[in-house]
Amino acid sequence: MNHTESQCPATIEQLDELLSAPNERVVQTMRDLEGDVIVLGVGGKMGPTLARMAKRASDKAGTARRVIGVSRFSSGDLQQRLERWGIETIACDLLDESAVQKLPDAANVVYMAGFKFGAAANPSLTWAMNCYLPAVISRRFRDSRIAAFSSGNVYGTVNVSSGGSLETDSPNPIGEYAITILGRERMFDHFSRSLGTPMSLLRLNYATELRYGVLVDLAQQVFAGTPIDVTMGHVNVIWQRDANAMAINSLAHTSIPPRILNVAGSDALRVRDVCTELAKLMNKDVAFSGEEAPDALLNNATRSFTLLGEPSTSTEEMIRWTAQWVMQGGASLGKATHFESRDGTF
Repeated sequence: MNHTESQCPATIEQLDELLSAPNERVVQTMRDLEGDVIVLGVGGKMGPTLARMAKRASDKAGTARRVIGVSRFSSGDLQQRLERWGIETIACDLLDESAVQKLPDAANVVYMAGFKFGAAANPSLTWAMNCYLPAVISRRFRDSRIAAFSSGNVYGTVNVSSGGSLETDSPNPIGEYAITILGRERMFDHFSRSLGTPMSLLRLNYATELRYGVLVDLAQQVFAGTPIDVTMGHVNVIWQRDANAMAINSLAHTSIPPRILNVAGSDALRVRDVCTELAKLMNKDVAFSGEEAPDALLNNATRSFTLLGEPSTSTEEMIRWTAQWVMQGGASLGKATHFESRDGTF
């Protein structure tokens, strides 16, 4: 993998700048695609930098288009931040069907809405967000192309030696959350076929940046001296900038029925090795608990790299930056990924 950036971002502003920097392939995608871009569920962990990347790539391509971010915007200053970046914002509860009907038309839709953390405590909302909402959006944007985020959780665990799940593998979701994510895919698949809407379904495992992600979870535990449970002994991570780029590029590769695309890093990381490296960088001791299971949630994204571009940020860089960020007390979203959950409870 290429080493595109070697300097760890020092501030949130530098980090957002880095995570939203488009590569040449994204610029070309924005040059080739016609029409506006609307990002539904822009208020999540990836949404702001993805929308900003689409805007920056469009500007660089010399393509005049609206980039619109839709979210409830119920707290914080995200709406103002997006508008400073040149992204139009619309406050909307996507479960309000009449409000969705009033959203502006856009030729390109990135669907990022969903419900994961708290799913076990609120199963009915989980089903509404993950299965009913895709039907609402599919009907409203039937004349658009749609890139919809899914999750590698639909595959279930696979043997660590397998190289990871492929797009051709049969889904085997574990737990109610993963079942609703498969439900989301089935809804989009149905409406793609019945309405003739080209789509892509992005099975993501796991986007990471310095405020959130599997590496942040592990670095915080190492720094605090908490023993690391290695039962879920292997994991995929992809730098959020690379995941953003792949998602935007997937708009150029939609199909009927939807094209399924794995989005993941090039490597399956061994949790024990990652924590040992983090401990070395942080000058900490690390202790482990549990036995590594022979299986894990792992995606093989090799087929997607040909269409969407390869990740450019190396595992070594991600680990080093995360260690530095956590050591210097950098901002955190305060949300654990729960990647270690083996029963599908979130």
